[in-house]
Amino acid sequence: MFSFYLFPLVIILCVETITSKRISRNAVLFILLAVLLAVTLSLLPEGFFTWLWDKLNVFATVFLGIFVEAVPYLLLGTFASGLVEVFMDRDAMSRWVSNRPGAAAISGAFMGMVFPVCECGVVPLTRRLFKKGLPLSAGISFLLAAPVLNPIVIISTASAFGWGEMLLWRFVISLVIAVTVGLVFSAQGEAAEVLRPVMAGDDHDHIHAEAGDSVREKIRKALLITVDEFFDMGRYLVLGSMLAAGLQTFVSQSALLAIGSGPVLSVLVMLLLAVILSICSTVDSFVALGFTGVFSFGSVLSFLVFGPMVDIKSVMMYLQVFKRRAVFYIVGIPFLMSLAAGLVFNYFVK
Repeated sequence: MFSFYLFPLVIILCVETITSKRISRNAVLFILLAVLLAVTLSLLPEGFFTWLWDKLNVFATVFLGIFVEAVPYLLLGTFASGLVEVFMDRDAMSRWVSNRPGAAAISGAFMGMVFPVCECGVVPLTRRLFKKGLPLSAGISFLLAAPVLNPIVIISTASAFGWGEMLLWRFVISLVIAVTVGLVFSAQGEAAEVLRPVMAGDDHDHIHAEAGDSVREKIRKALLITVDEFFDMGRYLVLGSMLAAGLQTFVSQSALLAIGSGPVLSVLVMLLLAVILSICSTVDSFVALGFTGVFSFGSVLSFLVFGPMVDIKSVMMYLQVFKRRAVFYIVGIPFLMSLAAGLVFNYFVK
């Protein structure tokens, strides 16, 4: 086997020796790399390439599943972002949302019931709302609450679990976490303190609505903004979907499920699965339903609360809008509160 790979290299070496008085450095380097590759291939177990091909097929399938599922909602969010830019001004934003931190955080969370966007579409929309003067606490609350509190997710959760405890507690705990994180960020004052520099400065977009624009012209500009936003955020959706697909393909989920039988480990495993699976919040209830016979009520609830707020693709998008320290809090506080909620239900409620 090894000689089969080495034979062409010997031929190359002989040709180089005949045609040149001395072998060039690049030729030597190429031959050494080729020999190393040949040795590596000879040491691989039989059937490796068949296994790798199967894994790549699984990776492609999972990636396309995550990406195709998320794209419509990213498109919806970017379109909403375009409409906000051309139809809403700062005066309207100040009339709708209070500048008081507590009231702003609560109203921002309930804005999720107005905008039916999931965790993919909410990021570009929140970015645009910040540029329109949305208070920081309201924006953070909206960012975390909208993927759960929007009408589509409420209906899908009710379809999977019924109009009962799971729906109620998912709604309540998500609302509490979103408002809490919003209040934490209200201590920062202005949004510019946590946004990346490109976001904190003046509006750099070259597409703006003018006072004399007709409705048709405004819609045209909203569509242009939609395209810009879609390709701006879409590349990070692709990268996040690839990472999620890689983890699902090469990390054994059966091993994770095997260690998730205890009241603490089960919650931790479900929180980890929420990040790894990166399922859109509009359909995650049906996935969670499959875990109800194996995992406790608290662990499934933590999955449903944390997953829409934090997964791989959403974190990739967060990093394009917020400074790293802000992303740490946006991810860390919901994780700890979701963990605490799951433990409370496992030990004291269910």
